[in-house]
Formats: sequence, structure tokens, C-alpha cells
Amino acid sequence: MSDPVKVIKPWGEEVHWALTERYSGKVLRINSGHRLSLQLHEQKEESILVVRGHLRLHLANEVGALVIRDLRPGDSAHIPAGRVHRFEAITKTELIEVSTPELTDVIRLDDDYGRIGTRDP
Repeated sequence: MSDPVKVIKPWGEEVHWALTERYSGKVLRINSGHRLSLQLHEQKEESILVVRGHLRLHLANEVGALVIRDLRPGDSAHIPAGRVHRFEAITKTELIEVSTPELTDVIRLDDDYGRIGTRDP
């Protein structure tokens, strides 16, 4: 990837700034009060770092129960492949995501924007 690519989402936007055969890098900007799909990835593994705002992370633990954790600037989290999760912006939030490169590996379990069962942006 030579130049960053902006992808408009119903909850905000992503800026894809790195993509190789081994890793991906994105900036996610989530509008206040919005949330991403409740989802999981079969192969994709990701780590996030909150840069601005207040993010509520919903992340399944080892036995599958969703645990809610509030993240603020400087806080980070790891989302293993196969783990159900959701990002929710309490205030306008910006985070950096680094992951394995499987960008279309998403299974949406719940979605505020009618995208369940799709891989639509």
C-alpha cells in the first residue's frame, strides 16, 4: 500500500495506512454514541491503542462471556481470532489498530446498521 486509503463507515471512518502479506495498520475514528458490529474473526487477530476519546470494549473472555472494559487514551487491548467483540464510542474516539491482514474476515452477529451476514463496509 503506497498511500493511505479512507473507508467511510456508518459509524465513522477507517484509514488504512499499511497492508502487507503479514500485517495491516488502520486508524479508526468512531463518532460519539456509535458502535461497530458485534463480531468475530475466524483468522484475523488484532491489537488496538486508544489515541483519543473514551472507548467501551465488549470482548468475550476465554469461556465466551462478554466482558466490558472502558479504554481511554494510552490504553490498549488484544483481540484474539475467534473472540466475539465490539467497539463502542462513549465520546468521539480515535484508535490505532494493527492486525493480521485478513481485512474481509468478519462475521457480524449484531449490527446497528443492518449489515448482519455481510462483509459490507
